[in-house]
Amino acid sequence: MQTGRIGVTTENIFPIIKKFLYSDHEIFLRELISNAVDATQKLKTMSSVGDYKGEMGDLTIRVFVDKKKKTIRVSDRGIGMTTEELDKYLNQIAFSSANDFLDKYKNETNAIIGHFGLGFYSSFMVSDKVEVITKSWQEEVPAVKWTCDGSPEFTIEEIRKEERGTDVILYLDKDSKEFLEEDRIEQLLRKYCKFLPTEIAFGQEKEWKDSKYVETGKDKIINNTKPAWTLKPADLKDEDYLKFYRELYPMGDEPLFNIHLNVDYPFKLTGILYFPKIKSNIEIQKNKIQLYCNQVFVTDSVEGIVPEFLTLLHGVLDSPDIPLNVSRSYLQSDSNVKKISAHITKKVADRLNEIFKNNREEFEKKWDNLKLFIEYGMITEEKFYEKASKFALLKNNDDKYFTFEEYEKLIKENQTDKNKTLVYLYSTSKTDQYTYIEKAKNKGYDVLLLDGQLDVHLINHVETKLKDSRFVRVDSDVIDKLIQKKEAAESKLTREQQDDLRSVFNVKPKSKEVYNVVFETLDENEAPVIITQSEYMRRMKEMSQLGGGLNFYGELPDSFNLVVNPNHPLILKINEDLHSTEGAKLTENNTERKRLKEEISFMEKEHKKKKEEEVSQFEKDDLEKSRKELEAIENTRKEILESYGTANKLVKQLVDLALLSNNMLRGEDLSVFVKRSVELL
Repeated sequence: MQTGRIGVTTENIFPIIKKFLYSDHEIFLRELISNAVDATQKLKTMSSVGDYKGEMGDLTIRVFVDKKKKTIRVSDRGIGMTTEELDKYLNQIAFSSANDFLDKYKNETNAIIGHFGLGFYSSFMVSDKVEVITKSWQEEVPAVKWTCDGSPEFTIEEIRKEERGTDVILYLDKDSKEFLEEDRIEQLLRKYCKFLPTEIAFGQEKEWKDSKYVETGKDKIINNTKPAWTLKPADLKDEDYLKFYRELYPMGDEPLFNIHLNVDYPFKLTGILYFPKIKSNIEIQKNKIQLYCNQVFVTDSVEGIVPEFLTLLHGVLDSPDIPLNVSRSYLQSDSNVKKISAHITKKVADRLNEIFKNNREEFEKKWDNLKLFIEYGMITEEKFYEKASKFALLKNNDDKYFTFEEYEKLIKENQTDKNKTLVYLYSTSKTDQYTYIEKAKNKGYDVLLLDGQLDVHLINHVETKLKDSRFVRVDSDVIDKLIQKKEAAESKLTREQQDDLRSVFNVKPKSKEVYNVVFETLDENEAPVIITQSEYMRRMKEMSQLGGGLNFYGELPDSFNLVVNPNHPLILKINEDLHSTEGAKLTENNTERKRLKEEISFMEKEHKKKKEEEVSQFEKDDLEKSRKELEAIENTRKEILESYGTANKLVKQLVDLALLSNNMLRGEDLSVFVKRSVELL
């Protein structure tokens, strides 16, 4: 029997392994299975080149759990190890670099040590003792047993073992009892080893017989040794890609398209990416791409290797060239990662462009499910935007699709305003903005439908790219102002009459929205009162709901313009009725208001002729008194006008009709409107 110390000078190797090098204790099983696969693959290679001439036989890797003995055993029939090899690979951690490594990294959690050969030592995260029983492929070499209890001390002794290969036996510690449950081990095997290239058996297949499940005597094979991404695209059909998708995501909807990646230079990368049917929420779609390294599962958090928008895709990426830390669970950023990221972005864009060119009809049918993904990419990745702008689609309210270039040609002649700015009209709801859409169509304008989660962000981004262009929601102003072709028409009401009617129409509904009464000189055939909402404020509020540092806008109440048309016969009628009913009071008020304004103007001019200290306190008090009298007179006038508006059923009816056409009349206000409508009829 040989005894000795593991070749490190520090006593802290095992605490470091247990606490710092691995983020998840469960990966010990992945490391042991990976070593077993490596040993098996080496034997296959030696046999293929003629160095090993014996029968390989059954190469299945087997995993056993013994609850009574509290052990897990991983057995392979690979090349095995001699005493010298076992001493080299297990007793001299990281060979001559071990001491330097530990000195440098013992206080770091994310050290890059993928090449230091420490995978086997993850066993000690869950074990009090580990045994390795191994017999080399070289027949004359005796089998040996290596034993270590988690200290730097070990023993090696010769034993009898009939078959070549290696058994690793873990004696689990008291904190790792969960790994004695068969369901837990099967879960880990399916998570980490589902696509390894050597068959892995755990337990036996069962069938339902006599009202219970019974073992069939046939090995339960955990993994698919030839997953679709390892095969050539020419050898796969559409149904093969779909079958593999269901293997990855048994509960997922059928994907839209797929991309098969197969790169050898300047890095090695294989994989299959699928375009899922993306709903409305970006966040719940992420973390669906699985990253593998030589068919060993690493992680499903791939933000470090693909741009953020590509995390919405599903599928598999496999590359030995992605730098990982010791636990193979964290990506390390380097130039290779950036190259791989750029390449995947290009391949995705090229594939979408190919589908668009070859089968536009099918692409349009799937656009609503692709839209969120493509818009996300256009907003966040400049290079993707450049390519996607050729195949990204705009949909109008008649459900017709256009590329950006096609749509510009469609609207250029008719929707360019007097300042030579091309105006893209859009709605966010066919139902809620129906009235405004119809008015735009009656003018010969086309209206886009932008009802997606990222549409507001996208149009903000696109406006910075398109020259002399802007996007305007169809209900953000009266139609003649949305695309102003000529100077505004003349108003049939004076400025003073409009000021009076502004107070008349300042009737407050019970809803939380804020209304500003404004006058726009429109054709007499246009509606008497219209509700609009500022494009800028609405966009800011919508963007604040998606984050981006604009939260203070989200806290503001919704603000709308109540636009009054001073040329409409009903507005002129209200103005006439106002002066017929309240004319005497308003004339008297106006006379007094005019007198006070003249007095204030005169006093202010006199004060300006003097220095501040030369103006007496009496003069200052007299001016302040006149200003307060004017304020009181103006408040009186406002009260007269607002009282008239509140009592006038026609005013209330016109305001409520405007609100109703914008789906904004609710609750008690709607009930009152219905009763008033019956009375007016």
